Amino acid sequence: MSQTPNPQEQPPKSAVGEDKFKFQIVYLLPILASMLFGLGYASVLLPQSAPTLPVTPIPPETTGSDWGVALYFVVVLACGATVIYFLLKHNRKRIITGAITLCLTAAAMLPSLFFFAALSAYVPFLANWVAIIALSIAVTAFFVLSIFRLGSKVRNITVICIGGALGMFFSYNIAAISLWSAVLILVFLSIYDIFAVYKGPVGKIAQSSGLEQLPGLSFSFKDIQMGLGDLVFYSMLTGTMIFSFSQPQSFLAAAASIAGIMVGSVITFRVLEKKNIFPGLPFPIFLGLAFGLAVGFLV
Repeated sequence: MSQTPNPQEQPPKSAVGEDKFKFQIVYLLPILASMLFGLGYASVLLPQSAPTLPVTPIPPETTGSDWGVALYFVVVLACGATVIYFLLKHNRKRIITGAITLCLTAAAMLPSLFFFAALSAYVPFLANWVAIIALSIAVTAFFVLSIFRLGSKVRNITVICIGGALGMFFSYNIAAISLWSAVLILVFLSIYDIFAVYKGPVGKIAQSSGLEQLPGLSFSFKDIQMGLGDLVFYSMLTGTMIFSFSQPQSFLAAAASIAGIMVGSVITFRVLEKKNIFPGLPFPIFLGLAFGLAVGFLV
């Protein structure tokens, strides 16, 4: 969950000076594209009353469950990042590849199953689980193949799409139960992102091995490297607004959150001009939440 200049696409430092990265509006395109793809995913779920799936082991009726769910997400991500850092440090590339493949398979399979199950309300062909499972397996296989075999352009496009879909999947199954669980998850992860980038495993990975050593968990666009987690939680924030408020407030709140994420991303990129690495969540998430919740509750 960080953004860094991509060293593979940078000229030598002596040729350009210290500030190699310069922000342009085009750098916002992957972020916007991921959220728009997520909105397309949400458009199928929104009219449905599909049951939610438990994405954490903490029952929603438990006292303090909002805080518990948020802490659970932070602990899981922190442990995962720490394990990957130690595996990279000890050059366990085969184990890393296997772990990434397993994680990405789950990240593609779950939202695919959920999407095609919801789509079956509109497409009679999908009104049986054999077709739903077959299509989900096909989508998952293509996703994993694109990460490791189909080249960087296809890989980056696939990561952008899965980031948007996975964020919406989480928001539907969390925000539909509790708005504040989703909000606390986003706030806690933004705070953790600062620590992870400057003192924790994410920053150490980016500065030593580089995020490009983790195919599928990051993507490159022009001369920046961005983590998949950034896209997932930007989309989750937008989905939280859609699934937590009634229409038309939900659409206005989602539009406001997207505006906040875009403004926060501009600020992040501007800071990145002066730094080699910067957390990608805090500014976009806090501004996106502020804009979205203000519109959702006040309009």
